[in-house]
Amino acid sequence: MTQSSFRFAHLADLHLGSWRDNTLRNLSTEVFNLAIQRCIKRKYDFVLFAGDIFNTSLPAIDIVNHVAAKLQELKSANIPLYVIPGSHDFSPTGRSMIDVLESAGLLINVCKGSVNLETKQLELKQTIDLKTGAKITGILGRRGMLDRTYYENLARSKLEESEGYKIFLFHTTLTELKPKHLEMMESHAASFLPKNQNYYAGGHIHHKSLINLENYGPMTYTGALFPNNFAELEKYGHGGYYEITVTKKETENQFNSQIQWLPLKVKDHLALIINCTGKSVEQIHNEFRSQLESSDIKDKILTLRIHGKIGDLQIKDLNTSNMIVEAKNNGAHLLLVNTNKIERNEFTATSLALDVSSEQMELALIKEHLSKRDNIDSEKELKLIQDLMVNLDTQKTEGEKSYDFSTRILDTCKTLLETKQVSEFKKEKEEKEKDE
Repeated sequence: MTQSSFRFAHLADLHLGSWRDNTLRNLSTEVFNLAIQRCIKRKYDFVLFAGDIFNTSLPAIDIVNHVAAKLQELKSANIPLYVIPGSHDFSPTGRSMIDVLESAGLLINVCKGSVNLETKQLELKQTIDLKTGAKITGILGRRGMLDRTYYENLARSKLEESEGYKIFLFHTTLTELKPKHLEMMESHAASFLPKNQNYYAGGHIHHKSLINLENYGPMTYTGALFPNNFAELEKYGHGGYYEITVTKKETENQFNSQIQWLPLKVKDHLALIINCTGKSVEQIHNEFRSQLESSDIKDKILTLRIHGKIGDLQIKDLNTSNMIVEAKNNGAHLLLVNTNKIERNEFTATSLALDVSSEQMELALIKEHLSKRDNIDSEKELKLIQDLMVNLDTQKTEGEKSYDFSTRILDTCKTLLETKQVSEFKKEKEEKEKDE
């Protein structure tokens, strides 16, 4: 017998392993610990994670060990974790740590289904939570909007017509949920998603959003569980998640949902800004000291953005390493310095904005340099390039021999290059050449 009321958490986008700085890597791990602790303390019936627990499909062993231990705590508290792979922890070859953790019984990947051979449509299978009866499914994330075909070929009717409390997880960019600063980012319309779901748990966009559309339940992005780069740390300071409390109405198949966003903060944050236009290095450092002295910085994460025109000075002349040491000596937990918006007399034009994410910049550069030849399908070429890049970005695991690592990477590349899509490239090319 299922419960008439229940409560669950919706998390997304932690990207464990993304920060190079060890202090920030440790902080993202602390946030994960806090999230699991909070889920257990608040006695959620289940937890959703809408993609990108990890920053890569095969993260470092120490990260995996820690995550596995924490997920075991969640399992011991009888709180199931339902996930979809995100654009970062998905693997085009199927070799993902998400699969390993599912095999160990620590989470459940709800992106499951099959293609109907007659209709050619993707039929998703709903996973039913045993305690609450909630029906959960979703579509995994792919880089460069390569998940579009999943949505275009999705069999919606069964999902839309089934009864009970239904949840749909997604990890893609929706036009209606995009924040203003990402308005130029390529996106799907919300109509790509199946209608009549009671809650839409989103990931991928690192900005908290919630909308209600006709024929759709609440549609949300939680924002990143922990900021993933300087700009996010400067803008948001910390992450958080949604808590959803559901009560079944007396009317059949009707539910009330209360949704609140709960912050997850392990350190306070303070943003510092210095305009360096017309100032000497000494004046810039003096202004920095003045801001430190006039602010409460004890044990805080500090972000310092230096912008403006520095004339003939080199950025290295600013000696930001001294600023970092000075901030720590004055009690700050950490100082991050960003000089991307400094202008010098020598100007180099670029078609890319400096504040876009690395993923957006990567996609723009790939598209700019795709083959212009008629005999190659640009969409297939884009998918192949991105799948190869994901594989080539794989890290060597602890204890893995160089030969074994090289063999693994090469074998995966060969597999990708021997896919049906590449065969189609060749076939199209041969047909073109034959016609000529």
